[in-house]
Amino acid sequence: MLRLALLSALCLPLAAADPIFTDDFTRADLGEWKVVIPTFSVQDGVLKGLQTRDDHGAVGRIHRSMRDVRVEFRFRLAGSTTFNAVFDDQKHKESHAGHICRVAFTPKLIRLGDDKEGVMRNDIFAMRRDPARKAEADKLIAGRIASAPVQLEQDRWYQVAITIVGDDMQVSLDGQPGGQLKSPGLAHPTKTSFHFTVNGPGVLFDDVRITPL
Repeated sequence: MLRLALLSALCLPLAAADPIFTDDFTRADLGEWKVVIPTFSVQDGVLKGLQTRDDHGAVGRIHRSMRDVRVEFRFRLAGSTTFNAVFDDQKHKESHAGHICRVAFTPKLIRLGDDKEGVMRNDIFAMRRDPARKAEADKLIAGRIASAPVQLEQDRWYQVAITIVGDDMQVSLDGQPGGQLKSPGLAHPTKTSFHFTVNGPGVLFDDVRITPL
């Protein structure tokens, strides 16, 4: 009977991990969100990001330690045409600003990028800023970027899920596949934060959920 009970227990599905962060913005302040580059604010139950500096998009960050992870959120373009969802490790000094990987959203394209071994790796980042070496740098980032076509509209809410397991990152948009990338930098052992970068006059975010896998 004991053996049968143990076998039955092993056959039970594993319980889903508890989220390490959730936010539905039902308040007036930013809570745990850190505004690295202005401007982010909580308005009418959502997080709003808008670019107020000419040299960089607005950056709003949440600090959590994660490795294999699923990040979910809703967004609505409210004037902007592009934003990024970015995973960083501030202790990693071999890539620009500790960037590890990202998903960029544009009206016609979702782009997945391995920043650690791609465009943000320090040597490649420097090469791409030199017009004489950009073509050389582009060869080094082959296989470090993937994209999928989409049709994003202004003033419409979309549901996103970004899943990273090992060296594989997948994106879904409203429950449909939105791109996949396999690249070594994605398996970086620790991502210490997640942030949104917003370019232009506004993107709204809601129902952010971060769950370890």
